[in-house]
Amino acid sequence: MNSTPATPPRAGRREWSALVVLILAVTLLAIDGTVLYMAVPALTADISPSATQILWIGDIYSFVLAGFLVTMGNLADRIGRKKLLLIGSVFFGMASVLAAFAPNPETLIAARALLGLAGATLMPSTLSIIRNMFHDQIQRSRAIAIWSAGAMAGGAVGPLVGGALLEHFWWGSVFLINVPVIALIVLLGIKLLPESKNPQAGNIDLVSSVLSVLTIVPVVYAIKHSISNGFDLSVLVTALLGVICGYLFVRRQRTLTTPLVDISLFKIPAFSGAVASNALSIFAFFGLLFFFSQYLQLVRGYSPFWAGLAEMPATIASMLVVLVVGVALSRLGLGRAISVGLIIGAIGLAALGVSEGLPNYLGLGISLAIIGLGTGLAMTLSTDAVVSAAPPARAGAASSISETAYELGIALGIGVLGSLQTALYRANLNIPEGTPEPIANAVNDSLASAASVLGNADANLLAMAQNAFTHGMQITAYIAAVLLLVAAFIAWKLIPSSTTAQENVNEHQ
Repeated sequence: MNSTPATPPRAGRREWSALVVLILAVTLLAIDGTVLYMAVPALTADISPSATQILWIGDIYSFVLAGFLVTMGNLADRIGRKKLLLIGSVFFGMASVLAAFAPNPETLIAARALLGLAGATLMPSTLSIIRNMFHDQIQRSRAIAIWSAGAMAGGAVGPLVGGALLEHFWWGSVFLINVPVIALIVLLGIKLLPESKNPQAGNIDLVSSVLSVLTIVPVVYAIKHSISNGFDLSVLVTALLGVICGYLFVRRQRTLTTPLVDISLFKIPAFSGAVASNALSIFAFFGLLFFFSQYLQLVRGYSPFWAGLAEMPATIASMLVVLVVGVALSRLGLGRAISVGLIIGAIGLAALGVSEGLPNYLGLGISLAIIGLGTGLAMTLSTDAVVSAAPPARAGAASSISETAYELGIALGIGVLGSLQTALYRANLNIPEGTPEPIANAVNDSLASAASVLGNADANLLAMAQNAFTHGMQITAYIAAVLLLVAAFIAWKLIPSSTTAQENVNEHQ
């Protein structure tokens, strides 16, 4: 007797209301990843960080997030995703207060690291709760599209929020604004979010957790240090440490009954291709965005608020992705749709590089809209592919792989492209002989330091520094565009182009 497959239950009002809480959480995390961009000139004038410290302040958040996401995803599977999300939210609020009142760069870096650790408890929980709330494929794809739009919009709205706050308050306000949002997430989360966990979850392997951190942190440090300060013994030692720990980590996962990372998931082309292309696209997008906010303020002369407003085309375009994602998926199939999105993003980045050398804003605005549309489409569909590839019981672990790639892409993007931008800036500087040493050192350190020291005292030297910064930004934009094309090729080749993510998974399981 043939049995008809049970129709997956459809989500109702409660599930869609709970989705709002999850979107609030992921939007807050995304905002916190980019809101600091606008505050760099203000905090540079206040607590005087070096160029290297500015980079660490910028990317230590994503750096720590990436390092602990895998562990926290598995912890969520074990103790409960709702419980971990609420606990993490409280600690996120406490770390925000510490960052807001940091008296020096070292304290701010430490506070940002704590924010990253707390954020690591939120990220995998949000996506895995969605996976367990929305069982219908069409509803889940729509929910993930909205979730992804929240992440993209949060990253792009961050500079606008920061700009608005900096118009009236000190730079610490960009962190303090987190507290009322966290309170709202906790209160609504207690009432609306369902609890879920993996009933077969084993003990978390602490050795694997340590190895995962010792793989990511040293490698990122080695890349950053080699670009910023040149190749030396510390680069060799940290890179070697990261590679060895990475090898040991992968080897250990293959022997564990309940691995921290399910290596077997990478045998699915839709999964591995989505993770790789997503990480590369995030690397290019956020790595450039970190310095673009500084470009608008320090080169174009925009106020923090107007600089944030100038980045809104990317936000609006990324939100419009929700309206076109279904059409793109049905017309092109998953792999081709992701690839087309990445190609569109690459065109936008190349156009941005050209527009940065032009005097008016129109080209910048159009370029940002193209970038937001392309990368938003690619991120939404690749996230859907990753989540759909995992069985529900391993949703937290699979989500953590996706989010680790996301956050590692941000950390590497800021670290690598940021360090490259700094190196290009310095290479294009030609500081006149006779310039006082303290001023010369400040100008050579970063454009933010140059603007803080020079003010209106030496317009020619400041203009020289601005031109050097702009030239570096243009080259960085072109490099980021090439990286998106590489990601597009990976997506086209590895991710099958069936009409839904689930069909792609079934094809390879």
